[in-house]
Amino acid sequence: MAQHRVVLSPDRFFDPNPEQRDMARHLYGLVAHLPIVSPHGHVDPRMFADPDYRFGSPAELFIIPDHYVFRMLYSQGIPLEKLGIPRRDGGEVERDHRKIWQIFAEHFYLFRGTPTGIWLTQELHDVFGVDVPLNGETAQVIYDHIEAKLAQPEYRPRRLFERFNIEVLCTTDMATSTLEYHKAIRESGWSGRVLPTFRPDDVIHVNAPGWKENIHLLGELSGVDVHDYGSFVRALEVRREQFKALGARATDHATLTAYTERLSEQEADRIFRRALQGEATEEDAQRFAGHMIVESARMSIEDGLVMQWHVGAFRNHNRLIYERFGPDKGADIPVATEFTRSLRPLLNAFGNDPRLTLILFTLDESTYARELAPLAGHYPALRLGPPWWFHDSLNGMRRYFDRVMETAGLYNTVGFNDDTRAFPSIPARHDVWRRASANWLAGLVVRGIITVAEGEEMVVQMAYSLAKEAYRL
Repeated sequence: MAQHRVVLSPDRFFDPNPEQRDMARHLYGLVAHLPIVSPHGHVDPRMFADPDYRFGSPAELFIIPDHYVFRMLYSQGIPLEKLGIPRRDGGEVERDHRKIWQIFAEHFYLFRGTPTGIWLTQELHDVFGVDVPLNGETAQVIYDHIEAKLAQPEYRPRRLFERFNIEVLCTTDMATSTLEYHKAIRESGWSGRVLPTFRPDDVIHVNAPGWKENIHLLGELSGVDVHDYGSFVRALEVRREQFKALGARATDHATLTAYTERLSEQEADRIFRRALQGEATEEDAQRFAGHMIVESARMSIEDGLVMQWHVGAFRNHNRLIYERFGPDKGADIPVATEFTRSLRPLLNAFGNDPRLTLILFTLDESTYARELAPLAGHYPALRLGPPWWFHDSLNGMRRYFDRVMETAGLYNTVGFNDDTRAFPSIPARHDVWRRASANWLAGLVVRGIITVAEGEEMVVQMAYSLAKEAYRL
């Protein structure tokens, strides 16, 4: 059967109303080719440390590491073993990457209308030059085509970084990271800016698996004998300085709830010591994490690192998948979140200090207009991150603009970040945001809410400047 050609409409995602569409086209044209600022994400810095790094097979690039992809296939009854996802017990999984790709291609229709489908289609078309639809019939031809591309020097990560016009890319690195790849990048003399981000979740959540081992490693890396709460805080401060020495601009934190509490040093020490003895309770863990969020804000005021906080993901909801394959396997689910009361201890302590920049992300959209926009529209320290994870979509962006901007104002938001592990998808993700932003602003222009000149300034802010300013890049 003959396959039609994939053609990406230059007006995709714009409103069908001609007046708004024309204005969206104009505004988008101002930002379409601006450099990409990627202030938060999960790309592996190892790929930039080695100038000859290769991505591997098409299945290794598009499917095996991407929970956005395999969670959809799993939802339709396809076992993760058939997709080559490694098992914790070393059990047998599919090792023929062509078979994995064939399954993916035969089920690519599942992604129609989803943000993943939008990203993948644009990535295949723009990055790899695939101009026929991906399906069961075209699977192996496209596999061969991508495999041939990946063998070329132009498809090494550093070359793609330059081709994508990335100005700066920030990774996410645990407090116990050796930062060896960031050191190698810096020592290599390559001009690309790849910066670490300090994420202390592995040592702050005292009930997490491997916590005691992580505390020991924290001590080794910081040179601090961590034996009580005071030495723990000193070790964190040392590590933050080590991250800053390699260019870090921000920290990143993740919790289930937005709970904060200021513990006395004595109470924090009691909890920490109980954790060292393996006796910490769930209540201890919640209180200590809430306290450390406040303490991290104090550290950020002192050392200048921007603070990011991601709230509301119930991690590893599917016990079977977690036990068989481990964490981050597509089974994280949003939960309802309360912010106004939960954030009060933190904001009363540091929210009025303009030296702090605290960027909040949520998976509970219902809080945007009710809580987060009013809070960000008042506290000097607080900014709102872009739509996150499940809401990083065209409709999610539109809902965010409509619910946040009137109360918080554009300049209490921080533009866009792609928050991705899938490096080749970064241009597509930023392009969706830029088109959605242009279209939303065009609606304000044609309704007379803002002028054309204001729209032209705001679209550049949304695509580029706000992220640079918020993250001090």
